[in-house]
Amino acid sequence: MMIYGIGIDVVEVGRIEAAITHLGDAFIDRLFTAREREYCGKQKRPALHYAARFAAKEAVSKALGTGIGGQAGWLDMEVERAESGAPKMVFTGRAADFLASEGIAEVQVSLSHAKEYAAANAVAVKHSP
Repeated sequence: MMIYGIGIDVVEVGRIEAAITHLGDAFIDRLFTAREREYCGKQKRPALHYAARFAAKEAVSKALGTGIGGQAGWLDMEVERAESGAPKMVFTGRAADFLASEGIAEVQVSLSHAKEYAAANAVAVKHSP
């Protein structure tokens, strides 16, 4: 395997809280899948978990070199939890097509959050030629 790209992002949790307060479901539904909304909604501080997922999607888009949009939209990327509890990226739609076309085998992601910030890094790896 070889590294295709890496990405990192840091998000102010207050910024996500403000967007949720002002835009409500319109904001949440545009950026997060149903399973992400279900998971975050059950947490003591949902905005903290939304912020971590926002950071993860930004970090992944940087690792892929696509940005958010045409080849990897917000809803084409989903943060799941593996049985171990570790975050795991799942791709659908345009993002899944992009990964396949580039030979990317997986995108590993790590999340972290504190009271005011959430951060994520991502490493996209592909099979060696």
